[in-house]
Amino acid sequence: MKTSNLGTTARYAEFVESFHFDQLPAAVVDRTKDLLYDGLGSLLGAASPRFDIVPVLEKWVTALGGKPECPIFGTALRTDCNTAALVNGTLGYYCDIEPHHPGAIMHAIAVVGPSVLGVGEKLRSPGRAVLGALALGIDAACRVSYALDGPTLYARGLHPTCIAGTFGSMAAASHLFGLKGRTLLHAFGLAGTQTSGLLSWVDDPTEHSRPFNMGLGSFHGVRAAHLASCGFGGPPSIFEGKYPLGEAFSGAWNEEQLFKQLGEQYRLMEMYFKQYASCAFTHPALDGLLDIVSTESVKDDDIQQITLRFPKAGYKIIDNNALRSHCAQYVLALGAYKGVIDFYDVHHDQRSDPRIKRLSESIQVVGDEELDRTYPDLYRSILELQTNDGTRHTRDVTYPKGSPENPLSRDDFRKKFARMTADVLPAGRAEEIEHAVYNIEQLDDITSLTRLLVVGS
Repeated sequence: MKTSNLGTTARYAEFVESFHFDQLPAAVVDRTKDLLYDGLGSLLGAASPRFDIVPVLEKWVTALGGKPECPIFGTALRTDCNTAALVNGTLGYYCDIEPHHPGAIMHAIAVVGPSVLGVGEKLRSPGRAVLGALALGIDAACRVSYALDGPTLYARGLHPTCIAGTFGSMAAASHLFGLKGRTLLHAFGLAGTQTSGLLSWVDDPTEHSRPFNMGLGSFHGVRAAHLASCGFGGPPSIFEGKYPLGEAFSGAWNEEQLFKQLGEQYRLMEMYFKQYASCAFTHPALDGLLDIVSTESVKDDDIQQITLRFPKAGYKIIDNNALRSHCAQYVLALGAYKGVIDFYDVHHDQRSDPRIKRLSESIQVVGDEELDRTYPDLYRSILELQTNDGTRHTRDVTYPKGSPENPLSRDDFRKKFARMTADVLPAGRAEEIEHAVYNIEQLDDITSLTRLLVVGS
């Protein structure tokens, strides 16, 4: 990669322009397939008739109209490529059980997955190109988040996945559109001028505006690339110009994080896969709690008190949050009582059950500065449970199930996909999707996969 005499934006754009699927290591190709498969299961789960999000979005898409070139996954509806990215991106994060990157605070698959599948369908791209674009986009989203300093964005009430994820969507879409030179720089600039995303969704009990942020990231990235492909201009030095991205959003910009081992180290290899439909901050504690419940034969009515110690820099996100998916008191109570965290129970308040209400009131979250040492790259959590007879159980969890250090098996992925899509897909469709995803390089046209994601036609 040439780097001499180039500004920051041009240097990164040059990497995007020259990127090719063949440069991906086999392990990265395999992990990208896992991310796509797991992300699709999470997205399709949002189309369950148990939830209200799809009818609302279908009503909007129908009223909006648009060229029927791309599907809204989990439905029979089709719309234009840009709108499809918005809707599918929103669905991709709705159930809050898709893969994420802890250090980047990034749910990239929910943003970049809909982008590459929508643009890929519009262009009838081959599977290899789509998979390569997905790997490129996820890596870009994580790198931009690190460069912006995700925790600082969070502290300012900004959502890293939406803001940095827009660049991942744009990079992936630009790769598929084949953007080059000045045109690609314009796409970067247009992504920066559109990107947005507030954490104010924490006050929204409908759980609509939370995933809408991911839809915006996917939509803005696709639209930036699409506009640039049509000749629309944008600021060509969005990372380093007179009013640069970092100064606007975080007041920080770590260029080294953008280029560190670029093309050699792919951030997607650091992604975590979720087992629970709740904020990732709660997952180490849930692992610890469920281990105590199962190995120590502790029943929910045996529990007197639970204390969760979480990094002080992040504990407020999950301490008595009004949004149940981000409330440790609620999801830990569900875990202790039911043993599983299903999004239906998160979306529909179960505290009318006196046992869940009692458990939630017995849980406290404490910010621990000692745990800040490895945050946000690791969400190390210490869970202390005291039973009615005074017995104390403690679990110190750094790597939850689904992390690279504690991975899920292929069978784990398959069972999760089946659980998420049981009331969405017709019989046998899940197996067809799995086969298409894990053999995606052999697809001459990505519609061989996307047609399987259409339901009800």
